[in-house]
Amino acid sequence: MRTKQIIAAIAMAVAQPAIAQVQPTPSPALVAIEPQIDTIFAKWMAENHVPGMVYGVVADGQLAYVRGLGMQDLTTRTPVTQDTLFRIASMTKAFTALSILSLRDKGLLSLDDPAEKYVPEMRGWGNATADSPRITIRDLLHHVAGFVTDDPWGDRQTPLPQDDFTKLLAAGVPFAQAPEMRYDYANLGYAILGRVIANVTHAPYRNYVEKTLLWPLGMRASGYDVRELQADRRALGYRWENEAWALEPTMADGAFNSMGGLSVSARDYAKWLSFLLTAWPPRDDTDTGPVKRGTVRQIATGLNFQFVSHRYGASGATACPGAAAYGMGWRVIQDCDLGLTLNHGGGYPGYGSHALLLPEFGVALFAFANKTYAGPTAPVWDSAVLMLQQGAIKRRVLAVSPELAMFYGAAGEVWAQGSVVHLQDKVAMNFAMDRTTANWAKVLRETKAQAGRCETSSPIRPDNAMMGSFTWVCERGTIEGTVMLAPTKPITLQALRYTFVPKT
Repeated sequence: MRTKQIIAAIAMAVAQPAIAQVQPTPSPALVAIEPQIDTIFAKWMAENHVPGMVYGVVADGQLAYVRGLGMQDLTTRTPVTQDTLFRIASMTKAFTALSILSLRDKGLLSLDDPAEKYVPEMRGWGNATADSPRITIRDLLHHVAGFVTDDPWGDRQTPLPQDDFTKLLAAGVPFAQAPEMRYDYANLGYAILGRVIANVTHAPYRNYVEKTLLWPLGMRASGYDVRELQADRRALGYRWENEAWALEPTMADGAFNSMGGLSVSARDYAKWLSFLLTAWPPRDDTDTGPVKRGTVRQIATGLNFQFVSHRYGASGATACPGAAAYGMGWRVIQDCDLGLTLNHGGGYPGYGSHALLLPEFGVALFAFANKTYAGPTAPVWDSAVLMLQQGAIKRRVLAVSPELAMFYGAAGEVWAQGSVVHLQDKVAMNFAMDRTTANWAKVLRETKAQAGRCETSSPIRPDNAMMGSFTWVCERGTIEGTVMLAPTKPITLQALRYTFVPKT
């Protein structure tokens, strides 16, 4: 199939009604931009010579939108659907990391344990330098174990027999640098984590992931051994070379499966993303997931090896840079517009994938493709930005705590009365030291004179349970205010600010 043919196939797929692959009905705002999302992915697919792909949006705990384009098998011309199985490569690492955290929760290991406690072949490695620490479980999770970045070597190790992996470890692994000195993405580290899981549970790595995550989440179609998967649902992997597609060899399940061996369908993967999103925000609800919500949130915990990240996709050149670090199986980026983001790609012989979690919105996006290293990163991020710009996703609004609401009411009274006298014992010990009662009266009088009459009924915007900001619209501008409570019991007021911003 040549380029013109795949463009025609994409056009046919996009022209088909989306209802057959959507469950349940998406929001009207999302429906309105579905054609634009389809265009983003179809264009990327054609430009990158991708035989087939599937992409989707997870919202409100369900697969809100999903679309399959192109072919999962170019010989049989079987179209991609939400049930087509793709290898997701390094997105497998997220399952491995959460499995390690669940073993920690059960008291079976500690993240700060030396890895050699569970993988005895590592005991003979020695130290990178005389003053270097031994590699810990945490080091492996965060890619700071001192290994060299090993793409694409690691990908080709997937079918390595376990006995051969044992020999590789026993022979020793060279250090690229001392552990805990810098971040270097290493597939080897996650392969070792798979061996840790196997040795701790006294069973193959995949058994623990299946019993702990896949099966409880209903991901019964997914799995690690392609020979056990339903053959007519598998997306075959292709390489584009010499202006034609060539079939990549299918790699069997082996010792490096914990770093990139999982195959999933869009329908199954949506269950995984839905489960992860339930961890935000923290709350008092009953915890019913296979892993605790508090544990899931720890996947976003990175180390101090942060770097500046420019947003993927078309908006990357104009968006403000984000602060990035590697968490536990996820790259974590603080984005100026999207807030906290967790993302990860998967590059593999015959496959490429990407997932993006937006915890502050309760939304996730993902895409799988069956072409070598064809990671659909840009269209996933472009679709997320489009959804934000078009109002198809909304940031979750924090609830205002009773204490914050009470002191915001007090802020209105202070403004109305022009005095803080009535606060008396409701303030923290620093309050009177930072500004005297007399000076409060003076500042309030001057600020009110600048602002003129103000509408003070707008709600406070909570940053957390003990701090919030507010905006009052006034005759000659706005009052930008802050209420900050003190870390004491009973709770008191430590700071109150009213800043006048004149009209421009």
